[in-house]
Amino acid sequence: MSKIKFSLRGQSRAIRDQKKVLQKLLSTAFATEFGVKYGFFDILNEADMKEAFRHRVPVHTYNDMAVWWEEARKGKRDVTWKGIIRHFALSSGTSEGASKYIPVSKQMIRAIQRSSLKQYASILKDKDVPASVFSHSSLMMGSSTNLKYSNGHLEGDLSGIVTSRIPLWFEAFAKPGVQTRKMPWRDKIMAIAGQAKEWDISMIGGVPAWIIMLFEEINERYGVKSIHEIWPNLKVYFHGGVAIAPYLSSLRSYFTEEVFLFETYLASEGFFAYQSRLHAEGMKLIANNGIYFEFIPFTEENFDEDGNLRSRFPQTHHVEEIVEGQEYAMLISTCAGAWRYLIGDTVRFQSLKHMEINITGRTKHYLSLCQEHLSVDNMNQALSETAAAFGVHCQEYCVAGRKLDSGFAHEWYVGIDREVSVVQFTATLDEKLKEINDDYKTERDYALKQVTVRLLPNEVFVDFLESQGKQGAQVKFPRVLKGEQYNRWNQFLAKREI
Repeated sequence: MSKIKFSLRGQSRAIRDQKKVLQKLLSTAFATEFGVKYGFFDILNEADMKEAFRHRVPVHTYNDMAVWWEEARKGKRDVTWKGIIRHFALSSGTSEGASKYIPVSKQMIRAIQRSSLKQYASILKDKDVPASVFSHSSLMMGSSTNLKYSNGHLEGDLSGIVTSRIPLWFEAFAKPGVQTRKMPWRDKIMAIAGQAKEWDISMIGGVPAWIIMLFEEINERYGVKSIHEIWPNLKVYFHGGVAIAPYLSSLRSYFTEEVFLFETYLASEGFFAYQSRLHAEGMKLIANNGIYFEFIPFTEENFDEDGNLRSRFPQTHHVEEIVEGQEYAMLISTCAGAWRYLIGDTVRFQSLKHMEINITGRTKHYLSLCQEHLSVDNMNQALSETAAAFGVHCQEYCVAGRKLDSGFAHEWYVGIDREVSVVQFTATLDEKLKEINDDYKTERDYALKQVTVRLLPNEVFVDFLESQGKQGAQVKFPRVLKGEQYNRWNQFLAKREI
């Protein structure tokens, strides 16, 4: 595959911005413990700073960085970032079960706020979106702003941390109010539903599963069939956290007016990209706001069958080296003290001209037991097409792989809103996967001997997350279950006698 160049303007801007970001990051952190160990001062003085950084600093997973971040959590200053870290974000921990503590510096909070404003501003430029959306209120479904105090810092979901620092000028437009934002997740949904008729909402943001839960509560409470009966001016939905495809049919069942969807790439580690054009196929990478990006080709040369890196110095690409259509694992270095940090997401550049990416899955959330190379992107597409064929809503799902005596098997667990023939559903899903993925099709004739599907009520998935203590705006269900996570899921289903 040949490299495709940006337009000259786009290419030069990306290179210039990213070089400035890296230089500022290294300059700020060169006297930290991490900066001293890896020679940031020397890297800054190299003729090719980016190459020196790439070759001197190894790639870090969460477990690698946690050794440093734990010292910062104890109140120690100048560990991986200059000064004392006052906030730590608790990630949803979909990959390994346990919560992770990610540092959130004051610089990172400001960077996230700037990125949010940039996305709002991009909507103003879109002729299809009425300017009147800015004349009404916005509802952002973030996690609780009632943060936990520990060792001189505050802990909570990133959305709760950022929402607790909303600028005063924005308070007049932002819903819910300060007291409601502090509530636990279930209580917050009930409180918002209770106040819904008092508000005039034109823009809403949040993870699809929780937005659907809110719409369902509002519709039941007021006896309406459409959310537009309560919020007639609702025109914009900012979504992120998971792929929207499995939720689209459910979401649209609540709309009787056109709602414009804009995707956002906000993780516990920072704000990476946002959809800047209504009809764009991807999200614009934010190259000039405190995060330096590198990309590892997501290939067998760099990753093993479990999604683990084979080397701490793998092949990496800078923004000017990216190949359009290639799948990459993303590395970030940030203004909160993450360095060459493997966040676990895989992305694909849809447009180099516009610097637009799509999230394709997770490094550890894919199945390749026998070279079938089944990605979350493949799974989302196949399940969406299957659900459409049966006229059903399938919001949540997960897949597990296991060994058979004579080969391998895939086990699907799919949330569904009404009963259909499981035999026909399984056959259709299997055929869709064959159409989408040639490797899968080949292995179905050889090593991949069996595909099974269990159809479950959608609420079972939410109940499982709650049983694991996972509630909030940034919590999402893992699409691929492995190891202990798979065991806990089966134990939960057994107790529910499902």
